[in-house]
Amino acid sequence: MAVALGVLVSGSGTLLEAFLARGLVPRVVASDRACRGLEVARAAGVEALLVERAAYGGFAEGFERARYSAALAAELTERGVGLVAMAGFGTVLAPAFFAAFPGRVLNTHPSLLPAFKGWHAVAATLAAGAGETGCTVHLATEALDDGPILAQARVPVLPGDDEARLHERIKATERTLYPAVVARALSLLAAGREPAELAVEREPA
Repeated sequence: MAVALGVLVSGSGTLLEAFLARGLVPRVVASDRACRGLEVARAAGVEALLVERAAYGGFAEGFERARYSAALAAELTERGVGLVAMAGFGTVLAPAFFAAFPGRVLNTHPSLLPAFKGWHAVAATLAAGAGETGCTVHLATEALDDGPILAQARVPVLPGDDEARLHERIKATERTLYPAVVARALSLLAAGREPAELAVEREPA
């Protein structure tokens, strides 16, 4: 039985475009802010759902993360989503969201985790003088950039790289790796299995 995919976006929607090019058509694309990703969804005939942070404290210190996360989970559950792919989603979600989709939230990160966690992974890679980086697709958990690693791809750091140039090469790799992993996860779920079966050994820190 086919499993419905939900995609979370906050930006340009290039990963969403990569999913669509792979034939992965979400049941719904949700965002925490108005963005091009929602326009990409609409153009593809996919429901574009805006669950704005404004009603939950916006981007101020008083943001009600738990209430927002529960509301977003409820919207996806109502639409029958069985697998969630975070694709440049800018809000850190509370445990309630992951409890609603246990072992079924995927994310991608621009480093070879567990190295260089956090929002500034590419800048940190360059600052450390690393000769190699990459991208990691993993099961997302309430801990930032943690959870079982499902796949990794390496990207060399080239002489003269700045943050923008290196990040764009990583993104190009993500646009191939991430859709492939999502497709495999959907196939496993359709067979009554779990995405965690894709887990691989972590790279050394």
